[in-house]
Amino acid sequence: MRNAQGARPTGISLDPLDFDIVRTLSADPTLTNKALSTLLGVAESTCAYRVRRLRESNVIRARRLELDHAQLGYSLNAVIMIVLTNHSRETVDRFMTSMVRAPNVLQVMNLTGRYDFMVTVAVADAEQLRTFVLDHVTVHPSVRGTETHIIFDMREGEWVPARA
Repeated sequence: MRNAQGARPTGISLDPLDFDIVRTLSADPTLTNKALSTLLGVAESTCAYRVRRLRESNVIRARRLELDHAQLGYSLNAVIMIVLTNHSRETVDRFMTSMVRAPNVLQVMNLTGRYDFMVTVAVADAEQLRTFVLDHVTVHPSVRGTETHIIFDMREGEWVPARA
């Protein structure tokens, strides 16, 4: 079931302060609790309680270190679209697990539509991309075909939900 804004309920009730916290931390996830409470004009204890509640309910998830892959020598990003020969749960799960564990993989998505998977990778050059596809993707007996696209530019979206 969705609310009037088209969002699924989270399981906890969110109020305007919760949304202000989410929006503020989305803009700068490095803020300390003290800085966050000052920006929002609420007590530190209130802010700490709300952030902990949002984390425990998985509204806010753990932060990950963001890497600049180009600075690390992996300046070529690509998307590999993959079609499987069969779609059993075992085949899909096995393929997903192998891709998540493969080197150079940034993201793996199981899709509906023409392609079954989309795998985003960061590699040093075209030769490493070719090697990745041959050594980690097409070696799976369940892979029927692939289509590889080089990414020229990529930017993160800035969307944060408005108040519910």
